[in-house]
Formats: sequence, C-alpha cells, structure tokens
Amino acid sequence: MARRRQIYEGKAKVLFEGPEPGTLVQYFKDDATAFNNKKKGTITGKGVLNNRISEYLMTRLGEIGIPTHFVRRLNMREQLVREVEIIPLEVVIRNVAAGSLSKRFGLSEGTALPRSIVEYYFKSDALDDPMVSEEHITAFGWATIQDLDEIMSLALRINDFLTGLFLGIGIRLVDFKIEFGRLYNGDEMQIVLADEISPDSCRLWDMVTNEKMDKDRFRRDLGGVEEAYQEVARRLGIMPEGGPRDMKGPAVMQ
Repeated sequence: MARRRQIYEGKAKVLFEGPEPGTLVQYFKDDATAFNNKKKGTITGKGVLNNRISEYLMTRLGEIGIPTHFVRRLNMREQLVREVEIIPLEVVIRNVAAGSLSKRFGLSEGTALPRSIVEYYFKSDALDDPMVSEEHITAFGWATIQDLDEIMSLALRINDFLTGLFLGIGIRLVDFKIEFGRLYNGDEMQIVLADEISPDSCRLWDMVTNEKMDKDRFRRDLGGVEEAYQEVARRLGIMPEGGPRDMKGPAVMQ
C-alpha cells in the first residue's frame, strides 16, 4: 500500500500529495454527512461511484471547453487533480424549487423556477455555510468582480450542459453545488472548476416519477441510497463492472 503525505481531509474526500509538483491525489470516501456535518453515516460504495461519476462529468465538461482541475482517474477510489487555490465559495445553481429555497420562499418542492438562479455561500462549517452576496464576496476579498463574472459565466454554461446531459438519460437536474479554484501557471491565473460533481452535490430526480436519486435519500432517511447512486451511474453508462467494490485507501505518512 502506497504511503503518501495527507494534505487535507474533508467530509467526503481526502487529498494526498500528488506524484508530480502541482498535483494532488483525491480519494473518495464512503462517509456521508448532511446538515453541515450534523448528521453522519456511511453509504457503501459511494466513494467508488462518485469517483466514476465525477470523472465522467468533468471529462465531458472539459470536452466543451470548461476548464477543470481534473487530470485522470487513477483507480476505483482515486483521481489525479491539479492543485488549485480554492475560492471559499459554494456556488449553487437552482433550476427547480427544492430544499432550502422551498423553505425560504414557501415554494412547493418541484416548482419550476422562472429562470436558473445562482446563489453564493461562504464555505464555513462552523458558520453553517451562510448565503452571501457579491458585496460580501468582494468586500472580504474572497473574489474580485472579474472573478465573479467568470464564475457566473462558467456556472451557467455548466448548468446548460449538465441539464441536457441528464435530460437525455431521464433525470431532472433540480439543483447542484460546485466549487472553483485558481490555477496558477507562472504569472497567469485561470479560474477552473474544482472539487467534484456527483449525487453528493446534485439533486437528481427521475423525470417520470420524481424519485430522488441523490443524497437527499440519506438526508431524509428515505432508504435505497446505494441503489440510487448506482442507478445514476448505470444510466450514465459507467457502472463499474461487477458493481462498486471496496478498496483500501493509502496509508497516511505522518
């Protein structure tokens, strides 16, 4: 088992030092959390499935010119990514009323929105990821107006593409969360899509039945969580042969 220096551990992933300067190895865990880490559990095989799903979606987005941190998948649970400076914002794109948006505005879940809505949240578990405005973001120096223009443009392009992709396999993309980072190459900086795109970070409903096919099944104790993630992978045509298999992570170098 390889021994690597651990850089960071989050709720769903671990980042290790990569094999080359400027790279990291992103390891996907089976750990599941909800409500800003207040609810915790395990979804068997989730890490394997999210690795494959995120690889597929990042690759497809790269093909239409969306810059990402993704380099390649290494094995069942790991992928090689470029090291970026994460912008401390969660960017949420909403197409259909659900979750906190329904609660805030008294909208019935499933109500189609007049247009896609983009929201920003400050990445802080301790503060429960508060919603922030562009004024907050620029005042506190998390991103510039130019950065936000680029983030908004990329977010809407990503939404358009993923909405169509999922529609083609009978899934409604209700909403999703993405993160961005700054990739430096000498004196040049580029904003790129980072983190992951998976049923952990998307609300996905079956087009016909409105059956939830994402982490809401875990949040709301609906059961069938593993099966929902597997069905998304199956429809995308990337279900690992023989189903998601377990794989031990690398030993951590102290």
